[in-house]
Amino acid sequence: MSSFRWRTVDIVVASIIAVAFGVIFWAWGLLWVGPFATAFNFFAPAAALVNGVWFVPVVLAPLIIRKPGAALFTETVAALVSALLGSPWGWIVLWQAVLQGLGGEIAFGVFRYKRFGVPQALLAGALAGAAATAVDIIANPYGVGDYSTGWQIAYGACQILSGAVIAGLGSVALTKALSGTGVLDRFQAGRGRQLV
Repeated sequence: MSSFRWRTVDIVVASIIAVAFGVIFWAWGLLWVGPFATAFNFFAPAAALVNGVWFVPVVLAPLIIRKPGAALFTETVAALVSALLGSPWGWIVLWQAVLQGLGGEIAFGVFRYKRFGVPQALLAGALAGAAATAVDIIANPYGVGDYSTGWQIAYGACQILSGAVIAGLGSVALTKALSGTGVLDRFQAGRGRQLV
């Protein structure tokens, strides 16, 4: 169980990931209410195909840190940073972040935080997308609660797919790229066995 204790370097790296993605979330939000606002008018549920960007910390942090709480911590702090910078959706992003982070924790937790490969990354991204969809439909005043049932299902499918591909596979690729630079040498992800 002691292997699950967070080291100082874990906290620092998780915080860096969280703050960096908080700024990315804020900028992505500006794009979302700007150019993206009308880009998907042809079929509104398709907008969820790019939502995987919001879930990257849910997958990236556990792939690097490999400790319980990494997904929840980084996603929640990233949302807090984006809200403080002026997220177009206000503080609702915190609720979504907590649920998305829990989705990631479940994905790695079912493997007892011992497996950190492509299947786990895909599952974490997909569960983050499912959690975000639930909030968007049920509780988010800016969400898709007024969509028809068919459109809600299509939106959810697009968001889950986006989570798996953008956050899941994207985080695997980003972890491998970072590992190649030597910046992850203090982590198992950076030492020989990158993803298991």
